Amino acid sequence: MLRYVVIATLSLAFAVAGAKAEGASDIAPTGSLRVAVAVGPATSAFWSTRDPVTGKPRGVTVELAKAAADKLHVPLQLVEYQSSDEIAAASGKDVWDLSFMPADAKREPFVDQGPAYVAYLSGYLVRAGSDIRSVADVDRAGMRVGCIEGTSTSRTVEKSLKQAKLTKFVKPEEAAELIGKGELDALAMGMGALEDISRKLPGTKVLDEVIQSTGVVVVVPKGKAVAKAWAAHFLDEAKADGTVRRALDGGGFTGDKVAP
Repeated sequence: MLRYVVIATLSLAFAVAGAKAEGASDIAPTGSLRVAVAVGPATSAFWSTRDPVTGKPRGVTVELAKAAADKLHVPLQLVEYQSSDEIAAASGKDVWDLSFMPADAKREPFVDQGPAYVAYLSGYLVRAGSDIRSVADVDRAGMRVGCIEGTSTSRTVEKSLKQAKLTKFVKPEEAAELIGKGELDALAMGMGALEDISRKLPGTKVLDEVIQSTGVVVVVPKGKAVAKAWAAHFLDEAKADGTVRRALDGGGFTGDKVAP
């Protein structure tokens, strides 16, 4: 067993050394680091949102993307998507080099996952005036529940609900608008995004109960060994030197703990 641990450790060390030797060419082959980000109506430790002035994405993942590009000494190019599944599905099209997303076994055929930088908790936001007080109250006949298609949260909710009517939304903005109008009883997303939406919609409430917990990890397209090793090394350094902590604090997520 010790022999295999030593071999694995040496393999990782050689891969990282190889990434350094190759420079940016094997990690950002176009000359820019293309980082895929999911853009939604509310910011979280994973979701980015649009700057109201510039219209460009901003958030924790954007700050980590900037740090990665700086580390490689190359320009940053953000590639926008509406969900993690969209990002994973595009991995074989040579349109992005690096991304961040909640860890999910379904995406393993498309991306190689590295270490996590933060825990990602999902829950429910309930509409104003709702009698829903717990997760158990959500799954009742006549309840209208929304989730974002292409997310790990959507798969968790789909498996758990037996009586409520579930609607999957491609655009998170549509779901947020409908719960604000009272046309959805509950919306399932990451807790951070739900809290942000709730602040904008008086009377709505985020339930305390967690329905899913996973880590937000760094990923690269499948089969890029050097890029995978570099990405893992970058994120480990970013956690150690305070880059991740500053990104979380800058986004307002001072209570979120950096993953070990």
